[in-house]
Amino acid sequence: MFTGFPVAALDFYDDLEADNSKAFWAAHKAVYDDCVRGPMLALLAELEEEFGEGKAFRPYRDVRFSKDKLPYKTHQGGFASVAQSVGYYVEINAAGLRVAAGLFHGSSDQIAGYRTGVDHDRRGPELGRIVRKLERAGYEIGGDRLKSRPRGVGADHPRIELMRHRSLWAGRTEISPPWIDSPRTLEEVRSAWREFRPLVRWLTAATTT
Repeated sequence: MFTGFPVAALDFYDDLEADNSKAFWAAHKAVYDDCVRGPMLALLAELEEEFGEGKAFRPYRDVRFSKDKLPYKTHQGGFASVAQSVGYYVEINAAGLRVAAGLFHGSSDQIAGYRTGVDHDRRGPELGRIVRKLERAGYEIGGDRLKSRPRGVGADHPRIELMRHRSLWAGRTEISPPWIDSPRTLEEVRSAWREFRPLVRWLTAATTT
């Protein structure tokens, strides 16, 4: 049963940012297991019935093609996939708790499907309404975007900003919330994911047809 993330989880990542080394990791592996990964798995299990099976990401960075050779991620993420590259996200890090949902790292076919949806006379405005509602609720709207516009799309397109997106997500970070070490964290994540549901459903439909 999920009872919250111990404050030691935030402290663990604060210290890892200062000393991202194999020696630090080995000395504090038990803290990671007990205060970070264990609670994350429990949280995802509690959410599974409503949102589907969630996976906790590995803590190790892929440094094969990166100039940054630090071995460990400075956060623990969990993802409940609804469709390829589309789903719900939760993360614990030194700052606190992050929730998000959307289309992440979509294929070229998915991006094309997304833009077809944005261009549609009915579905496009529907996405605009979903995004504006989430913004009014205090969520940040982000994602990888073109600096200009997609080829063949006019600068006067009524949803040009949405057209620029190659990925699209809504999210928010709760900075050191006082409830982080309590079961309320589950309800906060569940509530946010429910607010994200219209966005996830729109993206799923647009990118899987």
